[in-house]
Amino acid sequence: MDNKMNQLFKDQRSIHVLYSYNTMEKYIEQAVSYIEEGVKAGDYVIFIENEPLFRSINKELNSRLTEDQMKFVHSVNSFDFYYSSGSYHPPAILDYFNNMVQPYVENDIPFRSWAHVEWTTMKDPLHIIEDFERIVDKAVNSLSFPLICAYEGAKMPDHLIKILMETHPYVLRDDNFTISHEYQAATGLK
Repeated sequence: MDNKMNQLFKDQRSIHVLYSYNTMEKYIEQAVSYIEEGVKAGDYVIFIENEPLFRSINKELNSRLTEDQMKFVHSVNSFDFYYSSGSYHPPAILDYFNNMVQPYVENDIPFRSWAHVEWTTMKDPLHIIEDFERIVDKAVNSLSFPLICAYEGAKMPDHLIKILMETHPYVLRDDNFTISHEYQAATGLK
């Protein structure tokens, strides 16, 4: 994982990163690195991922982390997470997330999260993604935790890229970590 990003995670907690990945190999490498570095920093890691991919990542983590360290990794099935209400509904997703992190927040336990955002097609109404990412950005800032939202670069149409650049203050592409100059802070959202 990029050294600038690691330093940022050490310096502050409220970090919302768009990760646009191009290959599954690089994706797995970044996810494993993020989890490993989080656990070693003393954070619990909430990892939102599909089951088949999580098995691959978990296998690599088991070769790098001890059994006690693996207890810091909380995996969440991405389908259950995004469709907990039966459809992709941002308020329901936020409620699911808030209930999941409540014990960490109430007990002042540091955590970070990784969310793999994927669809079979990107034909869902993109305004829903924008609404969701703005809600998430506000949550990152109010709950003070790092979050990486991973999207497959090849499946993102230009108008989605614009939305994501406006809703994420930081961007990671493979090993290149930058500030999004298009970012617009979330304000006035419930």
